[in-house]
Amino acid sequence: MMEITREKIESLVIQCIETLPDEFKVKLENIDIVIEDYPKKTKKNKGIMLGLYQGVPISERGFWYNNVLPDKITIFKNNIESLCNSEEDVDNTVKEVVIHEFAHYFGLDEKQIRKTGY
Repeated sequence: MMEITREKIESLVIQCIETLPDEFKVKLENIDIVIEDYPKKTKKNKGIMLGLYQGVPISERGFWYNNVLPDKITIFKNNIESLCNSEEDVDNTVKEVVIHEFAHYFGLDEKQIRKTGY
């Protein structure tokens, strides 16, 4: 297990967003990204959750989509720490989690995302 600072994860998230292709970056709107230590315990949580997307994917938004709270991507710091043994592991894992959760934002489901390798 490798200890990671919140600032390090924030920096990695920003780097990941900056490297997104422009055609994706321009579609990022009304979304917050937060870092929490652990997910809340629920019956749905199975295994180690590294990230979570909550909101209405842009593929499902219609003309009615206005005046709504921002979508939210949560990155779970301590769960990522528990899986990583090196700085490189941290970098790669955070990148994979952020891309995975953005894929949900763009409307992909788990099966579709897994096909892409994330």
